[in-house]
Amino acid sequence: MTTPTANPTERQWLASLQRALRVLVHSNLFISLATMSVVVTTVVLADLPLEALPLFIVFGATLFVYTVNRFTDLEEDEANVPERASFTKRYGRFLLALAVGCYVVAIAVAVSQGLPGAVYLLLPLVVAILYSVGGVKELFLVKNGFVGLAWGAIPLGVGYYSQQLWTLEILVITGYVTAMITVAAVIFDVKDIPGDRAEGIATVPNRLGPAATRRYSQVANVAIGVAVVALVVGTGLSLEFLALLAMNGYVAAYIPFATPERGPLYYGFVVDGEHVFLAAVVLALEWLVW
Repeated sequence: MTTPTANPTERQWLASLQRALRVLVHSNLFISLATMSVVVTTVVLADLPLEALPLFIVFGATLFVYTVNRFTDLEEDEANVPERASFTKRYGRFLLALAVGCYVVAIAVAVSQGLPGAVYLLLPLVVAILYSVGGVKELFLVKNGFVGLAWGAIPLGVGYYSQQLWTLEILVITGYVTAMITVAAVIFDVKDIPGDRAEGIATVPNRLGPAATRRYSQVANVAIGVAVVALVVGTGLSLEFLALLAMNGYVAAYIPFATPERGPLYYGFVVDGEHVFLAAVVLALEWLVW
C-alpha cells in the first residue's frame, strides 16, 4: 500500500506557512508575542485591566533584548542555527533599528505619561548587556535561571503598573513564569550542544546529555504543576489558577521530542509558543467558563 502524498497546492501552502513561521521566529516577533502573552495571562488571572501600554512596553523591550542577542551570538548561531544566522546577516540591521526604535518609543511614552517606575524600563538594557556580553550565559545553570528571572519580571511589572505588586496572585504568577521559563531554557540548550561545546559554554545538556536533560526537566515540570495545585488548595487563590496546568501539559508533551536534530521551528515556535498557548487557554476559559 502506498502512502498518500500531498498535492502540489498543499505542498506549496505548507512551504509558505513554514517560511512565514521562520520569519516570525528569526525576527524575534514571535518571542515578543510570547512575552505579551505573559501580560495577558497575568491581567486575566489577577483580575486586572488590560491596557495597551504595558503590552507595547513588553513588546519593545523583548524585541530589543533578543535582537541584540542575535548579533552577539552570531558566531554561535552559525554553528547551531545557520538559518537564523543567515537571516540575521541579511535583515539584522533593519530589525535592530526597529527594535531600538520600539524600545526608545516605549521609554519615551512611559516618561511623557509620568509612569511611576519608568526608570525600571532600563532593566532590559541591563539584561541585554549582562546576558549578551557580560558572561552570564557562560555560567552553568546561571544562564537558565537568569532568563527565568527576566521573564518573571514581566508579571511583576504588570503588578507594579497596576499598583497590585505584592498580591498573592502576582507573586504566584511571577514564581510560575520564572520556574517554567527556566525549564524551557534548559530544554532550549539541547539544540545548541555542538555550538556550546565549541564555545566552551557549560549547559545541562552538555553535562548530562539530552536524555537525562529531558527526564530532569519533566520532573521539574511535574513538580511545578503539583505546586500550583497545592497553592490553589491551600491558599485563597481562585480556581482559575488551575488553568496554569494547561501549560504544564503542553510542556510535558514537547519535552520528549526535544532532541539536537529538531529544527528552529520546533524550539522557536513550539517551545517558545508555550505562553501563547497558555494565554489562549486562559482567555478561552475566561470567556466560556468564569
